[in-house]
This record gives sequence, C-alpha cells and structure tokens, in this order.
Amino acid sequence: MNGLIESADVRERLTALTRNTGGDGSDLKIRTMVLAELKKTMTAARDETRRRLMEDGRGLVCAQRLSHLQDELIRIIYDFAYFHVYRIENPSAAERMSVVAVGGYGRGTLAPGSDVDLLFVLPYKQTAWGEQVVEYILYMLWDLGLKVGHATRTIDECIRLGRSDMTIRTAVLEARYIWGDEALAAELVERFDEEVVKNTSSEFIAAKLKERDQRHKRQGTSRYLVEPNIKEGKGGLRDLNTLFWIAKYHYRVRSQSELVKRGVLSRAEYNRMVKSEDFLWAVRCHLHFLTGRPEERLSFDVQREIAIRLGYTQHPGMRDVERFMKHYFLVAKDIGDLTRILCAALEDQHVKEPEGNGLTRFVRRFRFGRTPGPAKPVDGAPGFLVENNRLNIASETVFEDDPANLLRAFQIADKNGYYLHPQMTKVIRRSLKLVDAKLRSDAEANRLFLSILTSRHNPEKTLRKMNEAGVLGRFVPDFGKVVAMMQFNMYHHYTVDEHLIRSIGVLAEIERGESGEDHPLSTDLILTLQNRRVLYVAMFLHDIAKGRPEDHSMAGARIARKLCPRFGLSDAETDTVAWLIEHHLDMSTIAQSRDLSDERTITDFAGIVQSLERLKLLLILTVADIRAVGPGVFNGWKGQLLRTLYYETEPHLTGGHSKLSHRQAIERAKTELMDRLDHWPEAARATYAERHYPHYWLRVSADRRLAHAELIRKADLASDRLAFEVRPHAFEAVTELTVLAPDHPRLLSVIAGACFATGANIVDAHIDTTTDGFALDTIFISRELPDDDDELRRGNRVTDLIAKALTGEARLPETTSKKGALKGRMKAFKVSAEVLVNNTLSDDYTVLEVSGLDRPGLLFDLTRAISTLNLNIGSAHISTFGEKVVDVFYVTDLTGQKISNIGRQEIIRDRLEAAVDGEIDLSAAAPVARKITLHAG
Repeated sequence: MNGLIESADVRERLTALTRNTGGDGSDLKIRTMVLAELKKTMTAARDETRRRLMEDGRGLVCAQRLSHLQDELIRIIYDFAYFHVYRIENPSAAERMSVVAVGGYGRGTLAPGSDVDLLFVLPYKQTAWGEQVVEYILYMLWDLGLKVGHATRTIDECIRLGRSDMTIRTAVLEARYIWGDEALAAELVERFDEEVVKNTSSEFIAAKLKERDQRHKRQGTSRYLVEPNIKEGKGGLRDLNTLFWIAKYHYRVRSQSELVKRGVLSRAEYNRMVKSEDFLWAVRCHLHFLTGRPEERLSFDVQREIAIRLGYTQHPGMRDVERFMKHYFLVAKDIGDLTRILCAALEDQHVKEPEGNGLTRFVRRFRFGRTPGPAKPVDGAPGFLVENNRLNIASETVFEDDPANLLRAFQIADKNGYYLHPQMTKVIRRSLKLVDAKLRSDAEANRLFLSILTSRHNPEKTLRKMNEAGVLGRFVPDFGKVVAMMQFNMYHHYTVDEHLIRSIGVLAEIERGESGEDHPLSTDLILTLQNRRVLYVAMFLHDIAKGRPEDHSMAGARIARKLCPRFGLSDAETDTVAWLIEHHLDMSTIAQSRDLSDERTITDFAGIVQSLERLKLLLILTVADIRAVGPGVFNGWKGQLLRTLYYETEPHLTGGHSKLSHRQAIERAKTELMDRLDHWPEAARATYAERHYPHYWLRVSADRRLAHAELIRKADLASDRLAFEVRPHAFEAVTELTVLAPDHPRLLSVIAGACFATGANIVDAHIDTTTDGFALDTIFISRELPDDDDELRRGNRVTDLIAKALTGEARLPETTSKKGALKGRMKAFKVSAEVLVNNTLSDDYTVLEVSGLDRPGLLFDLTRAISTLNLNIGSAHISTFGEKVVDVFYVTDLTGQKISNIGRQEIIRDRLEAAVDGEIDLSAAAPVARKITLHAG
C-alpha cells in the first residue's frame, strides 16, 4: 500500500489547522477545513488506486488498497476527534473504545462503492464521551460521501446478539481491529471464538447454506446467466465468502492459507481460490469505477468496456467481450468446484467419528432427512457403494483400475436416481487426466455416455453433473470448447454449454408429456418417432460449433459426422443427425419470417425436409431449442407458427397436396363459407363470394374467413367505411386486430404508428385487398394482460387510435431517431442494417428482409418508408432475436407486379437501411396527420 496515503503528513496538516484556535478542533470552521483536507486526500488516493488497477490489473490488491485507505482515514478521524475535539486528560475505565471493521470490510477488502461496516466496541457501558466520538467519526465519514453501516456495542452485547442473530454472528466472525483500544478488540475475538463459535458449526453451516440457496433463487439458479451479478449471483464473490465463512467457522482458522495446512484444500485448489477471488475483485472494482456507483450486475452495456480494461482481445470466432465472459463463467464454475471440495473434506473428516458430531448430523439430516445407514455395494458395479441414496467409490483407485468408471459412475447415478457423494466427486475431479484418447475411443465408455444422453430418467441433471465435474468436456472435447462460452447478445440467456444441457432437459420433458400445454404437437409426435436417439444426439450437438469463424450449423454437422460413429450410431443415423444440425435453424426462421400462406414457402421447405420423419424430428428439435434459450423466449405465437408450418408441409411429403388444383381449392373454400353463411340472403352471399381475390381463399383459414365475412357484412349494413374486430388468443399469447378500411399504401404504416404510440408490439401482419377497393388487414400484437376482458379493452384502445389517425382526429408520432430510441442495455450492441431483396422466395411477391438493431418505432419507420416507395405490402412478419430484429415484407409495386428493376431495388435497399438507422426520408409521403379519404376507390 506504499505511497497510497501518507498518514503522518495528513495528521500534521490537520493539527496545523487547529493551531490558530488554540487546538480546538470543535470549531465549525476548523471542521469544514478538516473535511476539505480529508476529501482531497481521499480523492487523490482513490484516483491513484484506480490508476494502479488499470496498470497492474490486480483486483484483490485493489480491494486491499481501498480497505487500507479507509483504515487510515478512520484512524486519522479518530485521532483528530480524540486529541483535538473531545480530549480527556484522565479517561476512566469506561472511556475506552475500539473501532473494529466487520463484514466484508473486516476481511480487509473494499470495492470502490462498498459500504463501510464498523463496530464500535465498548468495555461495558456507553459514556457521553463515547457517544460524541462515535458521532463525530460517523458524521465525518458520511460527509465524505461514504455509506457506513455501524453499531455500538459492549463485548457482552456482541456475544449475546451473536448467539441469537446469524447476520451479526457472521459480521463479527470477520472482525478486524482498526484503531483505538486494541485490547478490547482482542478480547472480543477471543470471547466470540470460545463463547459463540465453539461447538456450533453445524448450526452455522445450516444457516449459511440456506441463506446461499435463497440468494441463488433470487438471483437466478444458474451460474451461467449472461448478465451475472458478480457479488450475489451463483459462482460470485458471495459464494466465495460463504465458502470461507464455513471453513473459518468450522476449522477456526483466521486465513484461507491455513486451509492447506489443515488438509482441507490442496495447494493447487487454494491457488485456484486465490485466482478466482482476484479475478472477481478486478471485475468488481472496474465495474464500480466505470459506473461510479456500487453496481454489481455485469450487464451488457458494461461488459465490453470491462473486457477492454482487463486486456482481452478478439480472436477468430470470438469477440473480446466473449473471451472475457468465458473466463468469468469458468471462474464461477471453479467456485462451484471449490464448494464441493470443501463439503467433501468436511464429511470425510467427520463421518468416521463413532458418535458423529453436530456437523455430521446436520449434513445427513439436511440432505436426506433421515438417519444414515450402512454403505452397500451396487449390484453389477464393483467398486461402487451406495449409502443413503448417495453413490460413492469403494476405493481411491476405482477410476485408475478402469477409466470407464468415470462414465459408469454417472450412468449408475442416473439409472438409480442416486446423488453423488462429495468425496467421489472430489476424486473424479482429480482423475480427469484419465479421460484421454484411449478412453474416448473405448466402445464401453461411449455406450455408457450414449445411455446417459438418451436416458428416460433425468439426462439434464446427469449431464450437468458431468459438466461441473469436468468429465463431459474432456470426454467430448468439442463440447469442452463451448464450456462457459457466452454469446454477446440479448437473445441467449445462458452460456452455450448450459443451453445445450437445458435443451436436453426440455426434450426429456416433452417425451415425458410434461410440455403439452406449450406445444401439444411435439408431445404427440415424439411418441411416433422411429429413432429417438438421433434426436437426443442432434440436440446435444446442435450448437457445439459455436465460437468458430465459420457457420456453426455447417461446422456442427461436420463434427457430428466425426462423433456419431464414435458414439455407436450407424451411417444412416449419422446422416440424420448431421442433417438436423445443418438445418436446425431453418424451421424457426421460415415459420417466423415467411408467409406460410404462400405456396412457394411451403414447397421450398418441403424440398429441404424431404421426409415426414425428418419433419417430425426437426419440429421437436426446434421447439426444444427455442425453449432452452431462456425464460419467455418460446411463446404460444411461435408455437402456432411452427404448427402451421408443420401442417402445411405434411401433405407435400405424403402426396396429399396434389389432390386438389388451386381452382378446385378456391371453389371448395367458397362453397364451405357459403354453407356457413346460410343465414345471409342469397344475393348477398353471391356478391360476397366475388369480393376477394383468389389468393385470399387459399391462404386464409376457414374460421377467419367466416369472421371476416361477418365483419364486412356488419359494416355494409351500417354503411361504415371503417370497421374493427379485436380477438384475444390466450394460448398463442397474441391479440388479433382486424382492420377494414379503404385501401391505401400508407394504411399499414398508420396501423404500425398507432401500435407504437400505444406500446403494442406487432408480431405478424397479413394484408388482403378486396375487389371493391377495401383493405382487410389482420394484425397480431403480443398479449400483455392475463385476463381476456382486460386484453380486449387494450386492443380496443389500439383500434380507437387507428380510427382517429385515419380520420385525422389524432396525430401519430413523428419519425423516431435511432439514437434517441436506444436505451439501457441496447446501447451496448451494434447490428449493421441490412436489406435483402429477393424475387425467388415467392411466386407473386418480392420479399424484403430487413435486419438491424431493434428499437421502439422501427416497424413504424419501415412501413412509412415503404409507403414512400409506392409499394403495396401483402404481408409483414416480425421476428426479434434479443437486440436484433428481422422484419420481412412481401411487396409488389402499385400494379401488383414484383420489383424486377435493379435500379429500383437499390433505391429500396438504401431507403430501408436509412430507416433502420432512424434516418427515414418522408419527403415523398403525405404528412402523417393527413387523413386517409374514407371512401372506396
């Protein structure tokens, strides 16, 4: 800490300030000058600490420097109060005090924004002098801008409260003398150890583990969340603290290094603990300095800057921020390993005691809720024992004798529902060198692995245990490359390895019939598969090539062709797995961004799939993949789109699509509708049958055709030129808005503007035009309210604004600036605007695919830009993938033709790219507030 703060010089300067007032430091003017001097000293020292952190990157040392600075400031303030403000010549026995750091500060570490936790220890009672000194110190610290947690107690009070309050007990456990009467602090530590800590470790461990579990539940149970809380999250600093609290309390040690002497940790494990702590402290200190506040969440908007400060650089296939976050998640994984090692050491030391002690009873009761029984051999698995439903090894050499036992242990645990004994996990971790090329090529080892992967029990849980133990990444090295790998985007909630393992869990849920409400079709289809194991293998490998410079789907297929024969799959099975991986994104992309009523979409997709069995496999894999991305990513609307694509494609693969010609299909659709409209006059039915163009009858479902007919009939009878219908769909999690209005190129733009203004998020839009000049637009917005009646009222508010905008009674927002619209985490991302113009995806339309950084009002700007280009929109499909949006428009020119002119295509690209960037040019469009004439033609 040399050179950080010169305490003697500061004390001399403060003493000099009092000389003109006869040494009376209580004068308000003197106090103001003292405070200014301390602020200057503190600011300079913190600036120096920040500079040294940027220079040496030593996080733990930075935290210790800040703690040292705080110690010195408290000592200086205490001395000034003692000698210049409340000086007493002959203090009584009660006029003594010790200033003690507790909590995190007691460990001698502080982050830039940390609270300063102080305990003012008194001998046996409070005095007026003591109150004055404590108050002076606290107010001085508060005026310095510090957040101070404090308590003033006698030693007896500390002991009494420590026994009854676990938070106070934990704080005092970290007590460290700062200044004042040192003997008081020493007495507190000695009595606390004898009167509180001794023989109470089981109680303390139970409380700390319960507290940890509750904290994990609040923060998110996975340590692989892509925006982790570095202090409170799983695998964060608080977990390290809990680890040391338990060890310190139980083994009654004062430092982490003593755990090596006690045999709790090996030297390598201790070094891993120190490195993990140093890394997390570096991240935390940088985060506090960067944000200027005690921010603990490593959010997207700061991750890249932290990565740069820590010196990470870009590598092929991985950005600097992704390399930094991978390191972070590996450290979080190490902390999990250290926790398991400590548990193993605690049990190993005490389980052999004949009567057992509090810790042993606690561990067994906490985990199993019953008295331990004798260990028994596992049938058919020599070398393994089971005790109280926990699998353990019979000897330390079981893995050396047969390395395949490293796989067999997990297979036995999965098959029988056993927990893994911490001692066995510890030995597995130390035996990882046995997982070599020879074991990877061993037929029995691969059989065991495939049995785990395709298990009908709980493959997700078992694979996660294998991953945490390090076995999975070594047995499948390509999987090891994606362990702790983070993708820097808002779409994926977990690291790649966690996503793959979760996707296996979702697949198992579907197979067990536990996901029927989310996607009933996949639940039904999985029971009809000819070969379920190709699905599980493809699921496990589908993202295994992430982080490589090439397309991960193609690279993943190549990896599958290498791994599948090793796992014992046949050539045909290998081909199917490779095909599924190569095309694992196709069904999701087509369902969300293509017009599923366009015959070309379906025939092209059927050409990719080629067989009904592959269609089933791809649907189930797609559902599980999306659901494993993160909470809320899969919804009813996406499920509906996937089901529609499946049902539209299925006849093409079974020959059913050729039974009726287009003309026959149109006539059948008309006849079906006329039959359902038998309550209409015959003339009205005949007239209505001619109000729609042929493609309407082919792409609109029977129920929607009936609803449209009734809406239009009602409007005709009332002579209304505007009509609306709102229909909530709870299962699909969308609300359907149907708009009948005179056709106009800007109609969809007005609808999008009204949705933007009311906060409604459009997920899909279908535009139909009648032969008599009306537009029949169907808009799907994301559902927000759980109750149908509430959602109906919300939908009516949207349609009311649409009506007012169309009649000129309300103004819609002006164009939105991309810079102004981006907020919070979105600012961290850069997604280049890209516009693709494609005439091959549809027989009747030019398809515009617009991608870029999502922002409020983007669809509004895009539709207005399209209207300035004099294009008619046939349908619009909106897909959002985290921060990236992909909007697809099926368009024609005003004569109903595709856009074939190359020059005009370039103009479209330029104009829409500008709109994505918030630079929309409305010079060719009518003002937004101008009403659309409400008459046909």
